[in-house]
Amino acid sequence: MIEAEVVRSFAVTEYPETGPTVLRILLGGQLRRLREARQITRSEAGHAIRASDSKISRLELGRVAFKERDVCDLLTLYGVSDEDERALFKSLGRQANKPGWWHKYGDIMPNWFELYVGLEEAASLVRTYEVQFVPGLLQTREYAREVTLLGHAEETPSEITRRVELRMTRRQRLTAPGGPRIWAVVDEAVLRRPLGGPEVMRAQLEHLAEMAALPNITLQVVPFDRGGHAAAGGPFTILRFSEPDLPDVVYLEQLSSALYLDDRDDVDGYMAVMDRLCVEAAPVGDSALMLDQIIKEM
Repeated sequence: MIEAEVVRSFAVTEYPETGPTVLRILLGGQLRRLREARQITRSEAGHAIRASDSKISRLELGRVAFKERDVCDLLTLYGVSDEDERALFKSLGRQANKPGWWHKYGDIMPNWFELYVGLEEAASLVRTYEVQFVPGLLQTREYAREVTLLGHAEETPSEITRRVELRMTRRQRLTAPGGPRIWAVVDEAVLRRPLGGPEVMRAQLEHLAEMAALPNITLQVVPFDRGGHAAAGGPFTILRFSEPDLPDVVYLEQLSSALYLDDRDDVDGYMAVMDRLCVEAAPVGDSALMLDQIIKEM
């Protein structure tokens, strides 16, 4: 049966050192495949766990934690009766519900951004385009503080410090074993817009040059003289994962929320824009020379 093939495929898959956010998405995806194999609607599945079809949708997208009772009831509905197979799903559900390291920052981090941090933690490749600020993972502590103050000027010094610490903790993975590959494309305005004064900006650009020299980090600059370019809509980030069952995700941050796109057509569209940006931007070597020249001019 199709649902049995789904379970067997799931059973032989290993997810070493995978964070809880990704585990939730993987588990939700497997439950969705089982539901679809049985041709059960979201409404019918929701009724089985005393919830709405929207709750099933959130579970299948990995947006919420799993209750073990709900997982068991859904497995029963989907015809999964083998105890070893059920135990696998329940074990993964427990792992997916464990808090990530970022949980301690929950008081200053909205839910919509907590999801991004979890995805970023698990990503093997982060491709990002920025028009105003240095990408967050490549910021210095002082520059990050200035950026944070722009959006949270009403907060206490302690809250600002915690936000900066969160960003610095995220940054640590770049130089850790098995860290992700970062491919950043930035508009020239990012390098020339003064933020925090000459000393802060110079230190930031010097740090950016050092990071760009690392083997897992690629930096390209879109010069002013290139005029208009493919990403006229603004900044965006594409996250890719080593887990074959996890689709690429496009992240679009807004003022007080964010969009997460994983539909194949949406992702392909943004991937095409990113590829065109990389062609339109200065090559890596020329971008490094441009960055060095801007530092010398300061």
